[in-house]
Amino acid sequence: MQEYLSVFVSSIFIENMIFAYFLGMCSYLAVSKNVKTAMGLGIAVAFVLTVTLPINYLLENYVLKAGALSWLGDQFDSINLSFLSFIIFIAVIASMVQLIEMVMEKFMPALYNSLGIFLPLIAVNCAIMGGSLFMQQKDFANVGFATVYGLGSGIGWLLAIIGIAAIREKLQYSDIPKPLKGLGMAFILTALMGFGFMSFSGIKI
Repeated sequence: MQEYLSVFVSSIFIENMIFAYFLGMCSYLAVSKNVKTAMGLGIAVAFVLTVTLPINYLLENYVLKAGALSWLGDQFDSINLSFLSFIIFIAVIASMVQLIEMVMEKFMPALYNSLGIFLPLIAVNCAIMGGSLFMQQKDFANVGFATVYGLGSGIGWLLAIIGIAAIREKLQYSDIPKPLKGLGMAFILTALMGFGFMSFSGIKI
């Protein structure tokens, strides 16, 4: 249990997709102008990360890796399909994004319209692809760790975009020099929040 907690906390605060790796910055900056829209996109990204990481873990370990198909028989031991990892991971991510898009269009049309082009762009959000690639690199012991890592990474991305959206909403009423308004201030806030999250790197679980 302690190992799962360590992976979960680390993925939220220490290895935050935005502040540690700067992944998913395009939609993070573009959709963080108000909290409601930011929360909608953040929940969608968190859901996709939580669902796709365990699926990609199973595909990686039981289909794609060298010798992963040995469960089919000894004659499959030498097969290595790892060169297909990128395209398979992207296909799984795109399928989940398409599912979310259809659900939002049906049940949350206002949020669907406010997210606009950024909703289908979740399929190419580098934070989600990065999660699957980090999962490969970390070589987790089982699918449970991959699921916890995906959930933690999604929550970390959600916290980041909600945090900056809340600050940017308040800054609309502040006296900010014209050259810094909009994207300029968003970059400065991201840097400051990144420094804040760096303080979690000393946590030991």
